This record gives sequence, structure tokens and C-alpha cells, in this order.
Amino acid sequence: MAELPVPELPPTLSRCSGRFTISTLLGMEEGGRGPYAPAEGAGCDGTHLSGSTLCTRTFGYNTVDVVPAYEHYANSNGVGDGRRGRPSLADLHSILKVRRGSSAPPPQRSNGVPEAGPEEAPEEPGRAPTPEPVRFGWVKGVMIRCMLNIWGVILYLRLPWITAQAGIALTWLIILMSVTVTTITGLSISAISTNGKVKSGGTYFLISRSLGPELGGSIGLIFAFANAVAVAMHTVGFAETVRDLLQEHNSLIVDPTNDIRIIGVVTVTVLLGISLAGMEWEAKAQILFFLVILVSFINYLVGTVIPATAEKQAKGFFSYRAEIFAQNFVPNWRGPEGSFFSLFSIFFPSATGILAGANISGDLKDPAVAIPKGTLMAIFWTTVSYLVLSATIGACVVRDASGSLNDSVVVGSPGCEGLACGFGWNFTACAQHQSCRYGLSNYYQSMSMVSGFGPLITAGIFGATLSSALACLVSAPKVFQCLCKDQLYPLIGFFGKGYGRNSEPIRGYMLTYVIAVGFILIAELNAIAPIISNFFLCSYALINFSCFHASITNSPGWRPSFRYYSKWAALFGAAVSVVIMFLLTWWAALIAFGIVIFLLGYVLYKKPDVNWGSSMQASSYNMALNYSVGLSEVEEHIKNYRPQCLVLTGPPSFRPALVDFVGTFTKNLSLMLCGNVLIGPQKQKMLESRLTADGHIKWLMKRKIKAFYTDVVAEDLRSGVQMLIQAAGLGKMRPNILALGYKRNWRTVSPQSLEDYVGILHDAFDFKYGVCLMRMKEGLNVSRVMQAHVNPTFEAAEHPEGNGTGGRAAPGTAADPAALAGEQQASTIFQNEQGKKTIDIYWLFDDGGLTLLIPYLLGRKKRWAKCKIRVFVGGQINRMDEERKAIVSLLSKFRLDFHEVHILPDINQKPQPEHIRRFEDLIAPFRLNDGFKDEATVNEMRQGCPWKISDEEVNKNRAKSLRQVRLNEILLDYSRDAALIAITLPIGRKGRCPSSLYMAWLETLSQDLRPPVILTRGNQENVLTFYCQ
Repeated sequence: MAELPVPELPPTLSRCSGRFTISTLLGMEEGGRGPYAPAEGAGCDGTHLSGSTLCTRTFGYNTVDVVPAYEHYANSNGVGDGRRGRPSLADLHSILKVRRGSSAPPPQRSNGVPEAGPEEAPEEPGRAPTPEPVRFGWVKGVMIRCMLNIWGVILYLRLPWITAQAGIALTWLIILMSVTVTTITGLSISAISTNGKVKSGGTYFLISRSLGPELGGSIGLIFAFANAVAVAMHTVGFAETVRDLLQEHNSLIVDPTNDIRIIGVVTVTVLLGISLAGMEWEAKAQILFFLVILVSFINYLVGTVIPATAEKQAKGFFSYRAEIFAQNFVPNWRGPEGSFFSLFSIFFPSATGILAGANISGDLKDPAVAIPKGTLMAIFWTTVSYLVLSATIGACVVRDASGSLNDSVVVGSPGCEGLACGFGWNFTACAQHQSCRYGLSNYYQSMSMVSGFGPLITAGIFGATLSSALACLVSAPKVFQCLCKDQLYPLIGFFGKGYGRNSEPIRGYMLTYVIAVGFILIAELNAIAPIISNFFLCSYALINFSCFHASITNSPGWRPSFRYYSKWAALFGAAVSVVIMFLLTWWAALIAFGIVIFLLGYVLYKKPDVNWGSSMQASSYNMALNYSVGLSEVEEHIKNYRPQCLVLTGPPSFRPALVDFVGTFTKNLSLMLCGNVLIGPQKQKMLESRLTADGHIKWLMKRKIKAFYTDVVAEDLRSGVQMLIQAAGLGKMRPNILALGYKRNWRTVSPQSLEDYVGILHDAFDFKYGVCLMRMKEGLNVSRVMQAHVNPTFEAAEHPEGNGTGGRAAPGTAADPAALAGEQQASTIFQNEQGKKTIDIYWLFDDGGLTLLIPYLLGRKKRWAKCKIRVFVGGQINRMDEERKAIVSLLSKFRLDFHEVHILPDINQKPQPEHIRRFEDLIAPFRLNDGFKDEATVNEMRQGCPWKISDEEVNKNRAKSLRQVRLNEILLDYSRDAALIAITLPIGRKGRCPSSLYMAWLETLSQDLRPPVILTRGNQENVLTFYCQ
């Protein structure tokens, strides 16, 4: 979109930084043309404005909305993450004041891409511009690097020998099988690396951002370590070759073992110097090595067509012959390693190294293009080189040759056996005695012998080993640096610091150097090499699994631009990689898996606070969605009943005891949902809800409570709770119990608040909920304590228990999620070991069994396991034994393991007179004192105050009132020292029992009790059964 001309605007508009607010636009609409309206017919074809103007950010139309642009999406993380330059929903939807001094978004080109990169900060005046970091394309950065890492000493020293053992046909099969695994892995890498912007960290970055920190972190650590040890392996391979040359010329420095150490340390020090010089010098060194290997390979091919000299013929080389090709086409197994899978395990490491380009992803110009293109091209050209080498050398060199010029004979001589007889050479004797020193089966340096100039092959070996060592020396610190920055493991952050324009991990280089030198000094890596191969295979398996897992989760965020991959091929590649691990060395595979599992367990235990949008998160959502939908198809059964609680906590941190109590018996068992009613203007409270929700969730997580949090904005508490009761939950995962705190200050709050509180209980029963009401002697609401801790002068607007159900946050509550999560965790009785106390259940009325079930679930938890559970039921004094036996029999059929049952024959006895007077004093302020007038008169007197108690209601409910007084006396007698008291909640008939009388019952029943009191009432439907079906 080209920049369009706009009319000249007054200076006032310039202060808006190129953006109108809604109020400005409304002013324009209401006032006709308004102060900023263009001249008649002007449109956007007037004067050009520099910077970000309305016409350039829209399309010539004066609106707050902006056109799609790159910077709006750069570095976005979470859903709803606000981006620079894009107006918020409030800007578009609400009426706002004109913003003064807001910063304008960066200017952009017509295609929406910003002039400056989104991560580039503007240069300060007077300072030299920061030099651009070195970036590589797909050839130099990926293809050449991967080819050098794939090519190794096996190309020169082992492939001819494998061809002799397995034959050309099976050698090609071994090559193609190995390449199949690496190609599938390459396709998976290509898919992952094109699914979003790839930063530094290579393999670790790809796996961790796909599968999450658990698997990504473990693989990142062992992959970096494996690369560090691989530096030592390749360096020792180089040192051994140099040592052999010194031995041939009798020029050893000290002795064979110490020579490897000396040469290895010197070599790795030189390589470190090249790496520290910067990626540009390292890339130049790699190109030099690449050219050396290419020259050595051309030198070999030229040698195959040069007519063989007598010396070469004596060593088994006869140029291209169809007979030799035919004989070497089939296998000829020899020695203990003469089997297909043994040779496969020897060759496979030479096909690895495909991650060398991905490992420096942070140094590539465009990783999404370079990694797929370079990796796949490297696999292709190295595969061609392996196939060509095995076919050509198999067509030129016989399997056995003596190397002696005296073995030449006349063609057709008697007693001569073998293919060489037809070429004038008799190798029968050494072949029969298996003492031949030359030939494909015996001489590892066959390529050097065939080549036109032998030393060039030695130079190729040097180039292959040194380039692989250099690639690993660069890869290990780059991967480790990214891992350090993510801080998944302790004590490694020191090595994450970067230096220079490329953010070179100098400290990581030094650590890699120390590890490499340590293993070079061993000078014998045969036991370590299999472990390293298994670590690389582990990475391949997880990369393939990452691609498969991301594909099957159907996440909308999985949109790789590289389309030529298959999720089933990726799964096959992952499985084959694991199988190959065990084929190579089973004990090394077990060690690799053991280390991965240990590191995985550590990250799972620590739970790092990272969010990378991994496929594991997508999978969790898929599983939850599928199971939730599937659950809707299952009919409910009493045996599968679970107490699913909607807990009216308000802000959960205000009522920790209520949260801990419900969280204790629902943990790993059933649904717990903390509800909060925000009372007030919708606009203000919606903002508060958005600001505080994350903080409340983090507080629950920090307290290790497995619960959800939800809030609603309502005009009053009761309507908000009605919303929660009706809308909370999903499918069959819906609450069936309303848990709330007891309203301690019911006598002093406004009558309407009291009416709402009791009305909430009636609403719960109307919606077929059970009710669990909790009272503690010291109260539940700790908001005043929390606020006093923050601000000693804080005074709550009402008594801290003024809102027993939650709902209204205390004044001055911090809206910062981090502050909410970091609040001091209050200790409660439910976090302590209860010891050998008792849990007393007063199952006075049959509510379906909920009064029994909740204490039973509580008693199964570790902190309550030592408590003895006692059950108290009402009965008649002349039938105590029969009633006790009946209850014991019923409990045994419920399999609740409650053995101590007490019958209470004296429930209906008259309470003590002073306790009766206390109850009468309790309800006296709420009495209507109507003198037993008729109902119509009472209703007229009670107009506007329905909580008032008439004399007739006091008289009708006298027996029930006295029962509560008597029950409190019994509770004080039997359960004064209990750990917990559970009582069946009495029910007041709706419309017939005033709210003040009902609260007086609850107050009388539970007053003066030291233990927590849980008043429970089910919905009168069975939650316990003794049937099997």
C-alpha cells in the first residue's frame, strides 16, 4: 500500500502521534466536520505527512483502526499480548479521552514490513552504530557445514572394508537405510524450523519449543555434552592419523599414547582459537576443509580410471572390471563383525551430522529457508558420494591381495584360484590362509592406494576429522548458551553470557574446550563413542517425535511452510532411531535413556515458569477436550459420584482455610472451582477481573491447590452467585456442592446482606446443589490481616467476616498479578498433621450420605489418616442397641470403615435455661413483636423487612430452635477436643423461616466450638451405595 496524501492537519492533532481516539472521532461525527475535518472534497490527496499518519496507517480513511503490519505480530507470546501500534479493543470500543504524548508506531513500508527490524533499538545520537552480526546463507551456513560433519574417517577408512564384507548390494542397502532415517529427520527438522521464527539454540531450541522444556531441556544438555565429547573424538581421530604417519617415519615424539594426547591438545587449542576469532573465520576454515575433501575425492575418482601399475595390481587394484564388480556385488562375511547389523552399526554414525547447520540457527540469515534447503541438499550429496564410492571401489579392487610383486603369473596357470588369476596374479596362498595384507577385506587404506596421489587422501582424512571437530566445537556452546539463558537447570547460567556482535558464548567455548581436553587425555574413546552416537540418535528420535506430535494435536499454530513431510514418516523415523540405538549398543542406549529420564524428572519437579506454546500444551488441551466430550456421553452412576465443589472464596487468598479444606478432599479426585463475585460497575470491575485473575490462579498453584478460578461481575452478591451456580463447569464436570464460609457478622450487617446470604443457600437447594458451610472460631477472612501486614493504617470498610461467601475484595487490594501470587501464604489447620485426634460426624438426618462422604475422603489424606472417625446418630434410649447395630450394619455395607458409632438418646431433652435465654436474646433484635396477630396483619407490618420474626413463627419453630440449643450442648460435651466436627445442616423452609431465625439456628448450633465445624447437607439424593451395579 503506497503512502497516500492527506490534508494538512492542525498542530493539535500532531500531539496525538498520528492516532485519533474515539472521542475525537465522535466529536467529528457529532459536530459535522469538526476541528480536524478535511476541507471540502480534500480526502487524502493533499499534503504528505512524514512519519506515521492516519492515511499511511489505514488506507486514506480517518479511523483508529490500522492496517495489518509486521510489527503488530513480532515477538508475540501469549494470547491477547498487546502489540505496538495496534489499538486495543478499549480504544475501538470505549469512549476515551484524547491521548497526549503517546508514542507513534514505527513507520512502515507499503507491504506492512517495518523500515527497521522489530528488535532493533534506535541508535543514541553521538554513538557509533552497532556493527551488524555475521549471518550465513544456506550454502555456507548449512549445506557445507552438514556435509563436512557427515563426511568423516569412515568415508575413507571403513566404507571400502564394509563394501568387501557386505557386497555392493547390501552396502547400498545399509547406506539407504541410514539415509532413510536421516532424511526423515531432515524433513522433520525442515517442518519444525519453518513453523515460526527460529532463534539461536539449534536442536535444543527446536525440540524444547515443540515438545516443551521437559524433553527439550534434557536433550539440550546431553546434546551439548555429546558435541563437546565429539570434539575430542574427531580430534583423537586426527591425532591417531598423524601418529601413524610419525610411526612410519620413526619420528615419534614420546610414545604412541602420549603422542595422541600432545597432538590432540595442540590441535583442539588451534581449533578453539579459530572459533574464538569469530564465526566468519570459522566459516572460512570450514570452506577450506570442504575444498580439501573435494580435491581428495576427485583425486580418488581420477585414480580409478588411471591404468593400474604393477605395485597397485599386487595390492588388488585392476581398474574397472565387470568381473570384480560381479564378485563384490554379493556379500562375503568374515570375522566377528561379519554380519549385516554389525556393519550397519559401524556405518550409521557416518550418516549422522545433519544437525550441524541447525545448531547455529542464530547465525543464519533466514533459518526457515536455510535449514530445510541446506540440510536436505547435504543429505543428498553425501548419499551420492557414499553410493559412488562403494560402487567404484567395489568394481576396481579385489577382496584379497598379497601386495607382493612375486605373485604375478601367466594367465591360465594351473593351481591358481580366484578372480585375480584372470588378471595375471596368484593370491591363492594368502587367501586360503587368510594372511593377505591387502585387498578390500584387509587393507583400510584402499582409497589411498587407488587414488592418483596418496597424500591427498591423507589430507582429506585430516579435513574430515578437523572439520567435524570444528563443527562440534561451535555447536556445543551455541546449544548450551540457549539452554543457559532459559535457566531450566541450576548453576549453568554463568555460561550463557554472549560477547560481541554475534553474541559469542566465550565461556561456553572454554567449557567445551575443557571437556574436550579431558577426554583427549584419555586417548581411548572406544567406550565413550557408542554413548555419543546414542545421544545423537536420541535427538533424532525426539525431533521426529516432535514433528509427529505437533501434527496429531491439530493445533492451529502448527502451520509449517515446508509441506513435504509426513507425520507417520516422522513417527516411523522416531521408532527406527530408538531401535538403532539398541542395535548399536544396548547398554549405551539404556544409559542415554536413563540420563534423559533423570533430567526430565528434574524439570518436571521444578516446573520452570516458561510458556513456549509447545505441542504438549496442545496435546493436553486435545485430551481434556476429548475426555470432556466423551464424559458427556456417560450416564451418571452413584458409584462414580464425586463431590465437585463450587467454593465461594472471593479472592482465594482471603479465605485460605476454606480453600485448603475443600482442596484437601478434592485433590486428585474431583473438581474444585473457586468463585469470586465482583460487585460494582461493570466497566471498573471487568478491568479488575482481567488484572487479578492470573494472580489468583498463581496463588492457588503456589499453594499446590488443584483448582480452577472464575469470577463474575454482578450488581449484588446473590445474583452473582446465581450466575456461578448456573454457568460454572463444563458438561459432566459441573459442581454439585456449594461450599462457603459462615457469615459471622450476620447480626451487624445490613438486613439485605443477611437476606442475600440465606437466599444463596435457598438458591443452591433450588438448583439441586448440596451445601457445605464452614465455620472456624477465629473466622475465615484474613484480608484485614493481609492488608495490615502491607499497610498498618488499613481499616476495612466492614468487619472482615462481613462477606462470608467471598465476593467483595477488601479495599486497597493489589491488582498486580505478581503481587497477588507473591502474597504471604497464611498457614491453616488443614496444612498441619492432625495426629491421633477424632473426626466427629453428627449424621442427624439422612441427606443421601454426603455428611459421611466428605469426612471419609478427608480421612484418606495423609495429614488426617491417624484420626479416628466417630459417627453420632440420634435415637431412643430404649432402643439404643438395635439402632446402633442397624447403623453399624449400614456403614459396613457402605465400606466406609467407620467402626465407632454412638447413639444420642438425649437430643430432644430440654436444654439448660441459660442457653435458652441466650438464644432468645439472640433473636430478640429481629422479632416483630406482633402479639400473635393474623397473617395479613403480620405481612403488612413486615412490609420491607422480611427478615423480621413474627411471634407465630417463633412459636411454630420452638421445638426446632430448642433442638439446636441442645445439639450445641452435646457438641460441647462430646467433641470439644475433636480435630473436625461434621454436622448435618438444618434446612429452613423457604418463605416460612425468616433469614434471621435461620441464622440464629446456625449460630446457636456451632457457637463456642474450638474445632472447625462443617455443616453439610446433600441434595437428598444418594451419594453412597452398597450395590455393585
